[in-house]
Amino acid sequence: MNKYRLSRRQFLKQAAAVTAATALPGQLLGVPATVLAAPRRQEVAPGVLREECLILENPSGTVLPADDFNRWRSGYSAVWVGGLQQLALDALWYIDPDAGVDGVWDNALAAEMPIYNDDFTQMTVKLREGLYWSDGVEFTADDLYFTVELLKNTPGMQYQGLFDGSIDHMEQPDRNTVIFYLKAPNSRFHSAFTVRWGACYIMPKHIWEQAEDPVAFTFNPPVSLGAYTLRDFDPNGKWTLWERREDWQRTSVALLGEVSVKYAMYIDPGPSDKRVIAQMAHELDVIHDITPEGRITLARENPSSIGWFPSFPWAHPDPTLPAVIYNNEKPGLDKKEVRWALTLAIDIVQVALASYRGAATISAIHVPPTGMYPEYYHAPLEPWLNDFTIKVGGEDYKPYDPTAAQKIADLARESLGDLVPTDPEIIKQYIGAGWWKHDLDAAEQLMLDAGMQKIDGKWALPDGSEFKVPLMSMNESNPTMNRAAAMVAENWEAFGIDTSLDAQANPWPIMTAGEYSANLAWTIETWGGHPDLFFFLQYWHSRLYVPSGENAAGSNSMRWKHPELDRIIEEIEMISFDDPRGVELGLEFCKLAVQEMPITPLMAYNVFTTMDTTYFTGYPSIDEPYTDPVPNWGNTKYMFVKIKPNTM
Repeated sequence: MNKYRLSRRQFLKQAAAVTAATALPGQLLGVPATVLAAPRRQEVAPGVLREECLILENPSGTVLPADDFNRWRSGYSAVWVGGLQQLALDALWYIDPDAGVDGVWDNALAAEMPIYNDDFTQMTVKLREGLYWSDGVEFTADDLYFTVELLKNTPGMQYQGLFDGSIDHMEQPDRNTVIFYLKAPNSRFHSAFTVRWGACYIMPKHIWEQAEDPVAFTFNPPVSLGAYTLRDFDPNGKWTLWERREDWQRTSVALLGEVSVKYAMYIDPGPSDKRVIAQMAHELDVIHDITPEGRITLARENPSSIGWFPSFPWAHPDPTLPAVIYNNEKPGLDKKEVRWALTLAIDIVQVALASYRGAATISAIHVPPTGMYPEYYHAPLEPWLNDFTIKVGGEDYKPYDPTAAQKIADLARESLGDLVPTDPEIIKQYIGAGWWKHDLDAAEQLMLDAGMQKIDGKWALPDGSEFKVPLMSMNESNPTMNRAAAMVAENWEAFGIDTSLDAQANPWPIMTAGEYSANLAWTIETWGGHPDLFFFLQYWHSRLYVPSGENAAGSNSMRWKHPELDRIIEEIEMISFDDPRGVELGLEFCKLAVQEMPITPLMAYNVFTTMDTTYFTGYPSIDEPYTDPVPNWGNTKYMFVKIKPNTM
């Protein structure tokens, strides 16, 4: 590690310079961006020129402790996403949430895809040759074997339970091959080693075998297998600076292109308004996320700021599905007619406008409308959705509204004008297709069909007892989800539901324990670039069912179980990861979920990642979707073979 370290005084001086610069945009609105640009020869750290350093937001904020780079310890640290997992670590495989640089699947440290035997009880991994750690030691199967053995046998480390429960033993027949012998068939065991956001990264054996206590070991300075090494960090955790390795060609990412960015700095830029100001001063190249209002400000006032979409809704839709998650065990909510009634009581247009000011990408089905999923699932199911019926008052009723996205665009245009596209095909691509009708008459009939009673304007259970559905959500720390939940609660109250907004700083433990009635959050996350749905369905089989009051096994926090769901999951388990039958089973899951409506899907988790083109170009976008631009994802290492210095 280069010990060239910024003093606190130097850092504060530079921070003051940034603050001074941020005063400019407010005074010079309408002035061409080049006038506001910081001098190209300005140093952001001693010896590090601004034009050579990509500055990105660390969405986890301040990194404390700043000197602990142990990515394998259980728990979470902001240091993971301060460049460590993006630039210094590497894994066997990656699946891109979008289209990928050279396809969605990347053999990174592995030389080829995982090789399973016929009954999926063995997985063979063949590794690349010619890759080196940053200290000059060659990467071999010793590293993979050691990593798994250490994690498997060390409580307090990630993957300990999975590896101990899954792996019978391993063999290392040569210096580039490891064979895993599994305790039971598992056609998706490679998922543990495949980066979606993160995964099991590989340790340098020659470093970690010297650690007396792997849980306490801080791995400082980290020996890198990626294209960058740690140059410096702020002991107060405000920034981490990485420098391109001189031998970056001996890393896996170099197989996909030239690594042109010399330095990368991940910083804690403060709240949304400060991020906006910093980018307008060209002191923050990649914003992870900002409020819709902040994104609109940049769209109007900073022409060098670009997003995933070239115009409204700008944001990158993560392969995650915010939804209204019902506890399917609660009286009333255990009836699908009631869950459907609550769905039809939601006005998705109002929810989209309240949460994202219309910049949402809606989904009527139970997979996010992002990555390759519109192609795999949404488009093929559109005809089925148009013809889909449910029974309302004994009659067939078509609940699907194919014009929902168009309605959102039309209303958003009233305040945002020409920023909102008008082309129906663009609207469909950007904002989504249809959603469920806002039909209170049908919703009321469904409640009556379920035996519910309406007493003094409020819905009650069939026996006349109260039916309360408080809606939990994240608090204002996540304004889009909080605002969406507030609007859903308002919709339900207008329908006669006894509800209230229950904003929580950390709703996840409550959700996992099942101590809730309804929650606006997400329980469906997908690969995005690959259609396999086992990523979340692995937890939804009834054999893993856990009643409310105990922590759910994985993501089945809604406590949904269904024989047909079990059949779909069991069939997925018995086919290979790339079997085309997997998409057919995924479509069957989507249809079943629509029929049963265990949760109400809302939209993609849109992230207003915003990139400034003053110093760098080549960022991913809907037109060049080579990876997810959201900078805390491990997959964003691929940005560094596409981003180039802006020489204009």
